[in-house]
Amino acid sequence: MKDIVLAYDCSASADKAFAFGLDLAVRYQAALHVLSVARPPEPPSMVETQEVLEESEARFRESYRGLDETAREQGLEPRFEVRAGHPAEQIVRYAEEVEADVIILGHRGHSLSFVDRWLVGSISKRVLTYAHCTVIVVR
Repeated sequence: MKDIVLAYDCSASADKAFAFGLDLAVRYQAALHVLSVARPPEPPSMVETQEVLEESEARFRESYRGLDETAREQGLEPRFEVRAGHPAEQIVRYAEEVEADVIILGHRGHSLSFVDRWLVGSISKRVLTYAHCTVIVVR
């Protein structure tokens, strides 16, 4: 195992996934890629979309400070990335780009309401379906 992609959305579930991913990266001396996905509003408008993406990126970058410090204490130098789009799609694409051996994500995040999850399926379910590599869903 050389490359781990960890999906992070600032939720409690994502924090558990980060702890699990950090432990795995230390054990296997693997690179840890932390990915957050800013989801544009639907239907998108240019002004609203840009504002949402900027706010999301700022929030994710702020949360990365603590994650980076924790990882560096364990001897790791994680890579952090913020993308825009549908979370499952971006997670799978990013994992393919970095040739990840495993994707780790939390069971429940902030992305969808209960009704949305019921209608379109959860992000973790979609990642499990389309990922080219092993997927670990942390509860």
